[in-house]
Amino acid sequence: MLQRYILFWLVASSGVAFFWPEFGLSIDPFHAAGGDAINVLIVMTMFGVGALLPVREVDQILHRWPTVLIGTSIQYLSMPLLAWSIVQVMQPDPQIATGILIVGCVPGAMASNVLTLAAKGNVSYSVSLTTSATLLSPIIVPIALWLTVDDNVDYDGWAAVRLLVLQVVVPVVIGHLLSRFREDFRRVADDAAATVANLAILAIIAIAIALNRDGVAQASGALLLALAVVNAGGYLAGYFGGTAFRLPEPMRRALTLEVGMQNAGAGIALAKNLFGEDSPAVIPCILYTFGCMLTGTILATIWQWATKDCSQTQPESASGEELNS
Repeated sequence: MLQRYILFWLVASSGVAFFWPEFGLSIDPFHAAGGDAINVLIVMTMFGVGALLPVREVDQILHRWPTVLIGTSIQYLSMPLLAWSIVQVMQPDPQIATGILIVGCVPGAMASNVLTLAAKGNVSYSVSLTTSATLLSPIIVPIALWLTVDDNVDYDGWAAVRLLVLQVVVPVVIGHLLSRFREDFRRVADDAAATVANLAILAIIAIAIALNRDGVAQASGALLLALAVVNAGGYLAGYFGGTAFRLPEPMRRALTLEVGMQNAGAGIALAKNLFGEDSPAVIPCILYTFGCMLTGTILATIWQWATKDCSQTQPESASGEELNS
């Protein structure tokens, strides 16, 4: 139920965090948790993601590496370029600009896998793309930030590498290895990992909102428009990029959602650790979460309505094989 109605719970939990001071209570649990809780929660989220990665689909990455490389390249080229272009046009405050660039540079989100299923897309390909982008993030993300972030913004690039390795890649790898080699762990993960990961990401966003209430409340229409353009541009890049490489329709849908939906938890953790938990750079990462979850859900619903069952005309199992033969 939590995962199925994640957009509702996202709005509800974030709303409670934002309006908590209005309740007149002396204790603010979201604010009291502080930035350190975000670091722990992102590790929990990524550990859950790793535990949920199907062994068969992870193994398929090696067999379908050309299509995975194509999709990951489209994501890591188009999203940073879109974010950088918007920043050049908008010319916002350097910290806000950095937050927009972080949104464009982080890997795709776990939610894209769920929405790909709803959209009648190729879930196996979606999982492969998420896995590939996550594992490559310690290399690609710091380089993308180095190329796009303004020279006047001071940050530690090696800190970004360490954070992505320790808080994103390592938990995913450990979670997957335990799931792969321990049947008892796999059974528990199948029952609980998705709930734990989703609760953790909801808590990350709620705490980030509580720590940045003023910034969220004062977010300008220009910033919202900029993030919407990045989001829509990501969907277009994913779909037409897939079309250019002649991917079957189910794989195009998977790539579209993967490119347009970014890992908000990783973005928030990255902005907080590089620039401080009260930095304006966190604001675009928070706002993008709502935008991509909303638009991704709408897009998946439209695709679901548009076709009763894509697999009847283009089976998912064949869609990857025909491109790798």
